[in-house]
Amino acid sequence: MELIPRFFKASDSSFFLFGPRGTGKSTFVRQSFPDALYIDLLDPERIRFFSAKPERLRELTDAQPAPGHVIIDEIQRVPELLPVIHSLIESKKGLAFVLTGSSARKLKRTGVDLLGGRALLRTMHPFMAAELGPRFDFDKALQHGLLPVVLASERPADVLRAYAALYLREEVQMEALVRNVGNFSRCMEVTSFSHASVLNVTNVARECQVERKTVEGYLDILEDILLGWRLEVFTKRAKRQLAGHPKFYLFDAGVFRSLRPAGPLDRPEEIEGQALEGLIAQHLRAWIAYAKTVRELFFWRTRSGVEVDFVVYGPDGIWALEVKNTRQVRPADLSGLLSFREEYPKSRAFLLYRGPDRMMTKGVLCLPCGDFLAALHPDRSLDELLPPA
Repeated sequence: MELIPRFFKASDSSFFLFGPRGTGKSTFVRQSFPDALYIDLLDPERIRFFSAKPERLRELTDAQPAPGHVIIDEIQRVPELLPVIHSLIESKKGLAFVLTGSSARKLKRTGVDLLGGRALLRTMHPFMAAELGPRFDFDKALQHGLLPVVLASERPADVLRAYAALYLREEVQMEALVRNVGNFSRCMEVTSFSHASVLNVTNVARECQVERKTVEGYLDILEDILLGWRLEVFTKRAKRQLAGHPKFYLFDAGVFRSLRPAGPLDRPEEIEGQALEGLIAQHLRAWIAYAKTVRELFFWRTRSGVEVDFVVYGPDGIWALEVKNTRQVRPADLSGLLSFREEYPKSRAFLLYRGPDRMMTKGVLCLPCGDFLAALHPDRSLDELLPPA
């Protein structure tokens, strides 16, 4: 697959670049900084070299003809390097570090804060539709997701099947994050049923036949190794009683499908609906991460069960988005959005659905999902999708 430019913008100063395996972090940093000193900590020999004596990093940088960028790939493998990096940033003018990672767990325990805010924290996500342009295939994205490593393969289903096993082996087992890998694997599988749904930890623990506290720890690990994330309830200036539990998402629609067991009793439209909502969610996360304007992502749900799938909140406005896996817009599909607009009259509402037509219904802009994804760009506000006032 040809090299596709990303919306992510590199910084001239030091920064952490986190993202799940296969999102293209290594390719991006090597392309962006071709003259940088590159250190690959996926190489066991390099791990031994720096683990034995982290100060060797200073010796390597001292030997460079001029200060510049140093790329350390998978920094979480040797977190003992962080104090040395901190010292080098302080003492060497013009020296900047690009520190990539596919897991934040060990760094959380041993030292991201050691850099004292001297390195930005950035994230890379699967492809956005607008990055792919005419290469974007909506149906394939729903089926296989948008991981670069998957799109580059002639056998995407095989890559996805191996993906979770790779994570279990290299991020969980090798790092000894859990005592019982079998229980953790079962928790991953059971949690996949909660994708794009309100997360009930007690139910997951019951299905896994382990203690609730253990499941909470497993969910923390899933977030730390960047496989999953929780979406909190939007509560700002709330007038109604709201639900207290977050929703849960796996980071990519294809990874969700690879983890979610499908049986004869499953309804295909249910799995398709979860994959669709997850695809929208991963795009919104990437759009927020890459944009210059600071925005936050939530969902909204009242105690009585009235819900809006996504709420985007920022200095430039509030947007409510509902996702429906249907080809027709029914009045009931708008109920959550209309209730939200009663609560927040200045908000703008979108309904994303599988039909072909763009329509304005009761002040709600109804858009085909593919059109919405193709138009989502970090340099654009959602208001640019709306018709002129």
